[in-house]
Amino acid sequence: MREVDVAIIGAGSAGLFALSQVRKHTDNFVLIDGGELGTTCARVGCMPSKVLIQVAEDFHRRKIFEREGIDGADELEVDAEAAMEHVQDLRDVFVDKTLGVTDELGPDHLLEDYASFIDDNTLQEGEQQIRASVIIIATGSTPVIPSSLDEYKEHIITSDDVFELEDLPESIAVIGLGVIGLEIGQALHRLGVNVTGFDQLDSIAGLRDEVVNTQAKTIIGKEFPLVLGTAADIQADGEGLIVSAGETEARVDKVFASLGRRPNLSSLNLENTSIELDDRGIPVYDRHTMRIGTSAIFIAGDVNADRPILHEAGHEGRVAGYNASRLLQSESCKQFRLKTPLSITFCDPNIAMTGQQLDELDAEQTAISEVPFGPVSRALMIGKNRGVLRLYVNKSDGLLLGACMVCVKGENLAHLIAWSIQQGMTVFDMLKMPYYHPVIEEALQAGLYGVLSQLEVKQELVELDEQ
Repeated sequence: MREVDVAIIGAGSAGLFALSQVRKHTDNFVLIDGGELGTTCARVGCMPSKVLIQVAEDFHRRKIFEREGIDGADELEVDAEAAMEHVQDLRDVFVDKTLGVTDELGPDHLLEDYASFIDDNTLQEGEQQIRASVIIIATGSTPVIPSSLDEYKEHIITSDDVFELEDLPESIAVIGLGVIGLEIGQALHRLGVNVTGFDQLDSIAGLRDEVVNTQAKTIIGKEFPLVLGTAADIQADGEGLIVSAGETEARVDKVFASLGRRPNLSSLNLENTSIELDDRGIPVYDRHTMRIGTSAIFIAGDVNADRPILHEAGHEGRVAGYNASRLLQSESCKQFRLKTPLSITFCDPNIAMTGQQLDELDAEQTAISEVPFGPVSRALMIGKNRGVLRLYVNKSDGLLLGACMVCVKGENLAHLIAWSIQQGMTVFDMLKMPYYHPVIEEALQAGLYGVLSQLEVKQELVELDEQ
């Protein structure tokens, strides 16, 4: 039996960030991964999807050319095969960057097989057993495909498949309009695919503010049909499928199943350990240390089903690796502050949420400022003056609590707001900052001014230093 200080199961983003911390303290480690190397983000997630979205947005931009006095827009067309080849080329560049870490690991450190638990400190990896003082689970997640879709599998694609397409289908039904479904659905529509979106919920992109949700549905729904509030049914139809919900029926070549992701836990044989599982089958762990109970096992990244986003996976991986190293030295785990929640859907306009959302707040103690984007000068100039920004502020002291938006450059606004929340800034602190003109950030400034009358506390916006 081989003995090591640390075994990391999974060479995705969380595993690699954990490794970066572990290597500072020991060279007696193994990184175990039996799948295709390269992170989910780089291979099938946030990176190739943004390339596809950019191609689609560039082509869609032609619709404003006539208004701007630019002729010839009608002559433009998409070469779908070339477009997908471009997506795949850039995807491969991103994957190669992530492989830099694993490529430099020798066979003693990188074990390319699957691992499962024999007990709390022992793993079965291929034909060998490994006993580790500390183990980090970072096995990621896999797209959910219900067994009810098995009979149609030749027509079903997921985020693991879409970037391998050499050409685009003529028609597709997107089932599940969360972040991934909405992004890919709109991009495919803009590239000429006949898209119909379905979701059994009445909200899209996980929105929890009905004002923003209504605006988002209206804006996106003008591009392609959104069928919401009713579960979709699928039936075979010759060479394709019929997808229906309520009174809507769509005949399509393919279905893009965007029904969430499942943590990769089933093959780990966790029943052989002392790990306690919650009612979802996820190990019970401390979010501030990433440690599972009092064991020498840590968990990080998508596999814990908490915040399945790359920057969170990176943070969790670092924390897990740091505390795993402390445990090797018989030191207690250190607790780390969680990052301010931040979620961005890269549809057009962006949908973003940060901080606390409405359903988490006390309505009586929360002031809400609403900024429509129709009059925002910079948004009007670029032909994207649609949407709304909503800010949530504590009435008693002006502390910024959260925000929700559907608007152009929401990805940038959401970052500014998230940083401000994490720094504990009030509306008054933020209004002391400079806002250039004309920029999208002026919408934030307008929202901050707009909430002042609802606050119980009043302050001077600019305080001069005493002379």
